[in-house]
Amino acid sequence: MSKFGSGMFDRRGFLKTTAATAVAATLPLSAARAEPKRGGNMRFGIAHGSSTDTLDPATYENSFTTSLSHGMHTRLTEVAADGSIVPELAESWEASDDATEWRFKVRTGVQFHSGKEVTLEDVVESINYHRGEKSTSAAKPIVEPIADITTEGNDTVVFKLKGPNADFPFVLSDYHVVILPYKDGAVDWRSGDGAGSYKLVEFQPGVVARFERNENYYQDDRAFFDTIEMLSLVDQNARTTALVSGDVDAIDRLDLKTIGMMNRANPNIQVQSVPGNLHYDFAMITTQDPFTDNNVRLALKHAINREELVEKILFGYGVVGNDHPIGRGQRYFNDELEQTTYDPDKAKYYLKQAGMDSLSVNLSAADAAFSGAVDAAVLYQNSAQAANIDINVVREPNDGYWSDVWMKKPFSAVYWSGRVVEDQMFTTTYQTGASWNDTFWSNERFDELLVKARGELDEAKRREMYYEMQAILNQKGGALIPMFASWVFAHSDSVAHPEVMGSNWDVDGMRWMERWWFA
Repeated sequence: MSKFGSGMFDRRGFLKTTAATAVAATLPLSAARAEPKRGGNMRFGIAHGSSTDTLDPATYENSFTTSLSHGMHTRLTEVAADGSIVPELAESWEASDDATEWRFKVRTGVQFHSGKEVTLEDVVESINYHRGEKSTSAAKPIVEPIADITTEGNDTVVFKLKGPNADFPFVLSDYHVVILPYKDGAVDWRSGDGAGSYKLVEFQPGVVARFERNENYYQDDRAFFDTIEMLSLVDQNARTTALVSGDVDAIDRLDLKTIGMMNRANPNIQVQSVPGNLHYDFAMITTQDPFTDNNVRLALKHAINREELVEKILFGYGVVGNDHPIGRGQRYFNDELEQTTYDPDKAKYYLKQAGMDSLSVNLSAADAAFSGAVDAAVLYQNSAQAANIDINVVREPNDGYWSDVWMKKPFSAVYWSGRVVEDQMFTTTYQTGASWNDTFWSNERFDELLVKARGELDEAKRREMYYEMQAILNQKGGALIPMFASWVFAHSDSVAHPEVMGSNWDVDGMRWMERWWFA
């Protein structure tokens, strides 16, 4: 068995971790907590939430359900605030020398909210729920490499993979892959029973979710609020007003252009900005004309002024993107790839290659996609005119955007939170046939590299593959990614949190329920 420490990106990757190394990895976080205390009712206004949301983890797709997932449930592993992978329900793990077999030792004595003890059967069946031909789970692509899951004794789960995967522990931290009770031949997600730090008390899809602290939770250093109200406040003005007036204690997805006014209206508001892998894009469905022609896609990529969007939409809280989803702080970001620039003449050239002198397309957008999405689409419309491209901005309703517009309309505004490792992002969104491949893009070379890179333990060779994959997306992909945004959220000064906050997702890695407290 390979024995390499958690949190260290050496040549062989993350091949073993223990609870002890988890503590070491989070010492700066713990030290910054300044004696957190328990108590109070936390009210959080979330920019997402839909009437179509369910408690089925296979369908989690927005900030509301992601927060719910992290509060209600537990997974085998967790991404710590510093980006390392640490134990959650698992106590430790180790891999074979070729990283094709992984053994996870699972904590014993952990209970679901109902009082039922978590068993190895619960663990196995919860992960199997996302596997198989009939699965429609968004997590299906990332668990597809699992060939078999077995158990040893009363505390060990063994994963046999179809091929080597140096990042496999990260897979099991995904917010879809939660541990659910298994009974009557199926996993039970409908009851809302979980083993996480908070119990679900009420769930009104698209409206509110209420929680109370799980007094039997197996980790003592989290879950400080007595109760939590998570409100779906999709409307930007309503969300901001709720924070300014004190009707909520925190909100996500700030209107960046009004941050100054918000602070003047209520000086007790604290704004947080955390750089991460969040990126905003315009997704072209490559199986629908005119986006079937890559020349059209390249023309559209050169018809957008990326710097203008960063300045006027992000107000400097971000950087330009290069039509691939890997952030600048990630291990394998391709810093050698030529930046796609605003060039109307080059856009016209690609239109001619497609046999066109001009182009007219509809672009669907709503603030549900990301704050400022409609404004971004209008700026795009203006810059594209110089390239003889007419972009008709279609303002879609916020409610139902993700069910009725995303992956339905051929050209639409989208946000992606990114993933902590490259393989997960590529597998979730760009692999042929993936449930969330929102451009319906397929590339044989990309798929080939995806499998090879996943199992490559040589760091240099792996980097070379991920560099090429980013270049393929840049030149041939259907996602126009003009900007990466920092996570920007705000709370009242009565709310406290660790000095180091997670950047793998919004709002402290979507762990605000567990990690924050009232000062």
